[in-house]
Amino acid sequence: MNLSSARQYFYQEIHQPDEHINLAKAALYIAQEEYPDLNPEEYLNALDTMASEVKERLPASRYPLRLIQSLNQYFYEDLKFSGNQSDYYNPCNSFLNDVIDHRLGIPITLALVYLEVAHRIDFPMVGIGMPGHFLIRPDIPDVEIFVDAFNRGEVMFAQDCQERLTQMFQQPVNLNPEFLAPVSNGQFLMRILTNLKYIYLKQQNLAKTLAAVERIVLLFPNAILEVRDRGLLYYKLGHYPQAADDLQTYLAKVPDAEDAPVIRRLLDELGKG
Repeated sequence: MNLSSARQYFYQEIHQPDEHINLAKAALYIAQEEYPDLNPEEYLNALDTMASEVKERLPASRYPLRLIQSLNQYFYEDLKFSGNQSDYYNPCNSFLNDVIDHRLGIPITLALVYLEVAHRIDFPMVGIGMPGHFLIRPDIPDVEIFVDAFNRGEVMFAQDCQERLTQMFQQPVNLNPEFLAPVSNGQFLMRILTNLKYIYLKQQNLAKTLAAVERIVLLFPNAILEVRDRGLLYYKLGHYPQAADDLQTYLAKVPDAEDAPVIRRLLDELGKG
């Protein structure tokens, strides 16, 4: 496997038990493909510094809501972090170094900064992959409160989450329990990469779209739709042997897929039908 050094570091970080993956490191290795001179330690130190500064202002009573109040004051009042409403689909919003430097991000990357600092003050939090919007919540039994890092650390309850979904989708949405289930570290990283995939696809930057999909497949080798998409991108970029391998794998796994006739025609073109 001929991987860039950033890709190798990413691969090494994710190929260990999920609970041992360092989310901040892995996210910085994602960014390092965009910024080859990026020094991850510099940004890990920045998170450490933030945590040290928050510790100095923590209340004596470490109730979750009091801790969230302190974190919110620090992030949104002192450091001026905010959601990038005006340029939401800028890829920079998905790179942890840019988010730390510019204090701007999207729900998942602002959640990552918040979560990483919270961990460093012994206030563990987990990511919540709600459809269309990413939240975090304290990883404490029976504490059913959610934090919206994109909206200045707004504290939400399950009913608020349901209302937010109804508002986003402009129709009543049933709040299925899995909508508020914690995501694994791998799923957290996949969501960052999926955002980049669709941003670059919209920009018609196929090489960067491919780079995002390749890393998704490193995370989840059995994500067969991503294998298909990687094959289609290889085809578009003229990497025909790799395209044929992926498209054959896709058909072998889902021979009755709705798009199987299209894939077979491509394989015929490649002499692999």
